[in-house]
Amino acid sequence: MVKAKIKLKNPTGLHLRPAGILCNEAVKFDCSVQFQFRGTVSNAKSVLSVLGACIKSGDEIEFICDGKDEEEALSAMLKIVDDGLGE
Repeated sequence: MVKAKIKLKNPTGLHLRPAGILCNEAVKFDCSVQFQFRGTVSNAKSVLSVLGACIKSGDEIEFICDGKDEEEALSAMLKIVDDGLGE
């Protein structure tokens, strides 16, 4: 299991389009890809879970990846958030 925290930079937070981009990246990996926000762990492969977390710009989330390609998944998730999720 690997974990890392990152702050959301995109100005609108995780509304539908960036949430879809995040999920599309997460489903590329065989390992579980989750994130923790305000004490709740959500599935990053589920658009509804991502939207339900109500993450805004400037919020910090922690990605948790567990499985055979966990290192690659964590790196990809951090990069896509750092790049602004298409915004």
